[in-house]
Amino acid sequence: MKIVPSFLFFYTLIITLISPSIASTLIQPKALVLPVTKDSATSQYVTLIHQRTPLLPIKLTLDLSGQFLWINCEKGYVSSTYHPAHCTTKQCSITKSKFCRNCFLSKPGCNNNTCNLFPNNIFTHINEIGEVALDVVAIHSTNGLSLGKIVTVKNFLFTCGRTNLLKGLASGVKGMAGFGRSEISVPSLFASAFSLNKKFSICLSSSSGVLFFGDGPFVFLPRIDVSKFLIFTPLIKNPDNSAGPIFHGRLGAEYFIGVKAIRINEKLISLNTSLLSIGDEGEGGTKISTLNPYTIMETSIYNSFVDAFAKELEDVPKAKAIKPFKLCFKLKDLGVTRVGLAVPTIDFMLQNKDVFWRMFGANSMVQVNNKVSCLAFLDGGVEVTTSIVIGGYQLEDNFLQFDLVNSRLGFSSSLLFLQTTCANFNFTSSI
Repeated sequence: MKIVPSFLFFYTLIITLISPSIASTLIQPKALVLPVTKDSATSQYVTLIHQRTPLLPIKLTLDLSGQFLWINCEKGYVSSTYHPAHCTTKQCSITKSKFCRNCFLSKPGCNNNTCNLFPNNIFTHINEIGEVALDVVAIHSTNGLSLGKIVTVKNFLFTCGRTNLLKGLASGVKGMAGFGRSEISVPSLFASAFSLNKKFSICLSSSSGVLFFGDGPFVFLPRIDVSKFLIFTPLIKNPDNSAGPIFHGRLGAEYFIGVKAIRINEKLISLNTSLLSIGDEGEGGTKISTLNPYTIMETSIYNSFVDAFAKELEDVPKAKAIKPFKLCFKLKDLGVTRVGLAVPTIDFMLQNKDVFWRMFGANSMVQVNNKVSCLAFLDGGVEVTTSIVIGGYQLEDNFLQFDLVNSRLGFSSSLLFLQTTCANFNFTSSI
């Protein structure tokens, strides 16, 4: 059973009927939950928070590498509970902002003596200075099975962006929700506000998925606790933020994992393994991204990868390649399984030979038209900062838990094997 995307309307209706003064702040939730949908036009993953007084639903593009939450304050920001973060205050100090400025209009995004950060749109490569501020945010708690009580944070920290930063973002989006390795990322702030274990989980889908903050269980219809099927691998810290959009010389906010080798149909492919390690200046390695629609590989890795995949299907006629993909097949020539098209398995080998992230046809092949499906990996070029960037399509219907205290990633591989999907969390009823 799948929950259809209309759950977003239902979720918005419930939460907007409850003002911050009514929503209980005395509840100590064990976990929190947010919906996430895929925007078909941009392939961005969009979540929905409720902010301000009175509460309004705010659509945000999910950025797994983002250091903080930023929201457009330039147009239409009205709230009686908005407060700028003034210089030398505690709220300003935790941002580690080095910029304090005056702006004399006294409106959201422009106040005197406030600290500032630089909200970024990675799609347009625009950075702009933005006022750090605080406002009310409301979110559903959860027991891991369905929606729980609504809880509020009175002073949730974010940064104001301008309208031109919204270029290239999904329709209706008002900013970006940073989930990166940072003390002021969305998961860190929720963990701090409610004394949750510093963990968050993402379960993306081609339609509707879910985000969790805190501990499981994580139960999907028909009552499958996916937390019982996780495999764990260390999260690796990049020593330099050169792989990200802010500044060199800072610890990277991205989430890297230690891919040691790649197998196709359980056969190791030939590649320059030095590219899989992270260098002193942040180059190389493998990171996970929600902003890249498909996995990107450095050219030499990509060529070996595609050649090995094609060799395993050498008896299957190739279709004409359809850009940006290099290897394509006619659908009629490929079989179908529970986990997608019947194509070779792909294993990202991790800390030892017994730990690997396996991808099946549902995550390796993308249907580009009614007749053709292509290998859903892209050539990133020779001059790349990160050798492998695992993109959103490869994450769909895989459950990922980011344990920030123990610095490890839990991953499920395809939930289709368990006869469920990321669209199957129960958003349609409350506890």
